[in-house]
Amino acid sequence: MKILVMGSGGREHALVWKLRQSPRVTKIYCAPGNGGIADEAECVPVDVKSLDSMVELANHIQPDLTVVGPELPLMLGVVDEFTRRGWRTFGPTRAAAQLETSKSFAKEFLQRHRIPTAHYAICDSAEQVRDALPHFHTPIVVKADGLAAGKGVVIAKNKDEASTAANEMLSGRMLGEAGSRVVLEEFLEGDELSFLVVSDGERVAPLVAAQDHKRVGDGDTGPNTGGMGAYTTRDIVDDQMREWLLAHIARPVVAGMKAEGAEYKGVLYCGLMMTARGPMVLEFNCRFGDPETQPILMRLESDLVEAMEASIDGRTSDGDFKWSNDAAVCVVMASGGYPGSYEVGKKITGLGDAGKLEGVKVFHSGTSKCEGAFYTSGGRVLGVTTRAAELQTALQRAYEACAKISFDGAHYRKDIAARALRKK
Repeated sequence: MKILVMGSGGREHALVWKLRQSPRVTKIYCAPGNGGIADEAECVPVDVKSLDSMVELANHIQPDLTVVGPELPLMLGVVDEFTRRGWRTFGPTRAAAQLETSKSFAKEFLQRHRIPTAHYAICDSAEQVRDALPHFHTPIVVKADGLAAGKGVVIAKNKDEASTAANEMLSGRMLGEAGSRVVLEEFLEGDELSFLVVSDGERVAPLVAAQDHKRVGDGDTGPNTGGMGAYTTRDIVDDQMREWLLAHIARPVVAGMKAEGAEYKGVLYCGLMMTARGPMVLEFNCRFGDPETQPILMRLESDLVEAMEASIDGRTSDGDFKWSNDAAVCVVMASGGYPGSYEVGKKITGLGDAGKLEGVKVFHSGTSKCEGAFYTSGGRVLGVTTRAAELQTALQRAYEACAKISFDGAHYRKDIAARALRKK
């Protein structure tokens, strides 16, 4: 079968790599892909901001299965349009994807269905922000309502800072249209958890849980990024907690969306905070997370194509996935200056040596290839990913691999999964 993967990041590289392992797959296209993906799939140009461009490409390729990586095509309704044309597509419809594309929709949905989440206020103007702020303790989380590529969240230390951030967003200066409405939110303390499930509109099958590291610097310092690394282990959540998350969060979300006429198919990423009051929903993504997908798929031992087709066909079951008990880790190597402004076109060396280490797979996020050499082309450049029986071993190998790779300005966090090791 022919598969088309939409997107160009480390998540898409991991999806291509895993989908290729299915004995049923004869050809994989990735649109637009990147330098590293080009070694494992045929990269084809497409404008993921244009529905017409994506339709034109699929019309030419006639894929048997399309897998949508990033959020923007979902917001544009690519699943609706492809499905209407008879192309089997893994992912939620435009209406279902509102769980990610509108923070205010998600918060109101959670409240309607009594799913645990932080206290919040939705504001469309500076006056509403001013009126809402007295109802919050500090720090206060300020979120842009729309898609902001992981950069639409500010944790304000005091109310003046919260007011400034909210008004910057509302003015359009900070994030354009994505900030035309803002959500003020109670700050939650605890460990973050990424809990992903695949749904067929009624049933859900859980993936192994993971933890992302959003801040750019060690010790969770500095600004938020799209994610600087992630890890997953067999004991990141126990069986009892997994069942609780399914019963009180994942299944009620899927049932609630169906009841509201927006059946949810595809992967649902529940970004959770494990607080002293219990797990609470921070956000939803309507697609695989990046970089969580990289270590999660390293542990997957069953056929991803089969699970995706089960989702499309309405036959998802709890046992759709088989998992290794190993730990897996992803360390993101980023361009100098990221998540602020950064330069591209820096030559990358050492990839061959890193890839020879046991249990190591280097996924490309922001790379291009020219005359056999790789160059940086984005903020997050590589996701150095490893799998081993123990978390400590996986981490050692990941950092050993990072040390072999170099490009001008490269930086990465040295403390991925450090909290998990301290708990042992």
